[in-house]
Amino acid sequence: MGDKGTRVFKKASPNGKLTVYLGKRDFVDHIDVVDPVDGVVLVDPEYLKERKVFVTLTCAFRYGREDLDVLGLTFRKDLFVANSQAFPPVPEDKKPLTRLQERLIKKLGEHAYPFTFEIPPNLPCSVTLQPGPEDTGKACGVDYEVKAFCAENLEEKIHKRNSVRLVIRKVQYAPERPGPQPMAETTRQFLMSDKPLHLEASLDKEIYYHGEPISVNVHVTNNTNKTVKKIKISVRQYADICLFNTAQYKCPVAVEDAEAITLCILQEGDVHQAGAGMGICEEVHQAEVEVFGVDCGQLGLCLMVAIISSDMVAPSSTFCKVYTLTPFLANNREKRGLALDGKLKHEDTNLASSTLLRDGANKEILGIIVSYKVKVKLVVSRGGWGPIILKAPLGLSSTGRDKSDVAVELPFTLMHPKPREEPVHRDIPENEAPIDTNLIELDTNDDDIVFEDFARQRLKGMKDDKEDEEERTNSPQLNDR
Repeated sequence: MGDKGTRVFKKASPNGKLTVYLGKRDFVDHIDVVDPVDGVVLVDPEYLKERKVFVTLTCAFRYGREDLDVLGLTFRKDLFVANSQAFPPVPEDKKPLTRLQERLIKKLGEHAYPFTFEIPPNLPCSVTLQPGPEDTGKACGVDYEVKAFCAENLEEKIHKRNSVRLVIRKVQYAPERPGPQPMAETTRQFLMSDKPLHLEASLDKEIYYHGEPISVNVHVTNNTNKTVKKIKISVRQYADICLFNTAQYKCPVAVEDAEAITLCILQEGDVHQAGAGMGICEEVHQAEVEVFGVDCGQLGLCLMVAIISSDMVAPSSTFCKVYTLTPFLANNREKRGLALDGKLKHEDTNLASSTLLRDGANKEILGIIVSYKVKVKLVVSRGGWGPIILKAPLGLSSTGRDKSDVAVELPFTLMHPKPREEPVHRDIPENEAPIDTNLIELDTNDDDIVFEDFARQRLKGMKDDKEDEEERTNSPQLNDR
């Protein structure tokens, strides 16, 4: 067996005088408590002189494009800001050292100073809203950032060359105990029919992991004299944007694979039909239109596509079938405004995980709350379906949905499983493949610690955010809500 090592992430300032060390980049929200953000900042003593060392943790919600930030008005709200003076240490703020901090200080020497932040459990998880193909700058969403710098005070102007910024994530994992099996049913009585139409739908479980197929059991008892002409099953993502006001946006992320019809309203009475290979009309993004139950929201979630199963249920008959759908980000890359898990620049991500909330926390939390539902809809005939004509002037609400439709919704949880607890030490085989020393530095001669760079700016094809600009930092309260 070769040497063993504990992985520690590090990032240095451009001038190399300041280096921040963190034990991890993902901090888990356990509903009642969040993992503390503990680390160490290493400073060149000759560079420090009479200045102080500050570290800040910021949770921010960007709700507008970065290129629209003008005249000091930014589309960004800081949900939480915490400040820590790492050096000289403030006696009343002194906290017990964690095991990681003790080991790092022992290894790095007397010029390494610890810092610790507690993240309140009512803060949102890291979520990114998928940008459009023409969007530039930072994506909208919630992110967390640790920043360290040397200054005489918090109001002093900060330069990129002597500061360090690290993006971290607040994440949640699927609970060990799933909830009850989702099931819903409804009965619809029609005029001129003595008996009703009964729809029952259920999922095989309540928690699904990303990439796992979802089985939807549909049972229809049609005792009416009408025909169920179409059955549509879709997985929908709901994103509650909680900021100044609460608004909800929904977007289908998986549908039953069948024929697709695209409807684009250009003016009153005009209807355009195209096959699945045609593009989606974008001129109607400003209209509040609902076609087959799919919203056109202000975030560009205008996906007027109805994918309909060919299954039919004749009068006085029953129908039972299990449909399988798998929501994948790869199938939804073009959907602007879709909620994704917060990501580091050099890593891919996935559809946003469901948000788990404490009881009664709905009114406290700000940011983005994500949930998922499976919708099962039956389209019932009214003496035959002809061409769908939607007469609505642009900007007005309308609906192309048959009022005889019967639908149920099944909420479920979509998350990552809780990873196995990593051992304190990580085995390093003697015959391990060579590693790029620009990204990872190994030092096993002292307390078996492996240092790994964030090194985001060294990746090909990636551009830094606008960190080159000098900015003035505010001195907010510990919890600026």
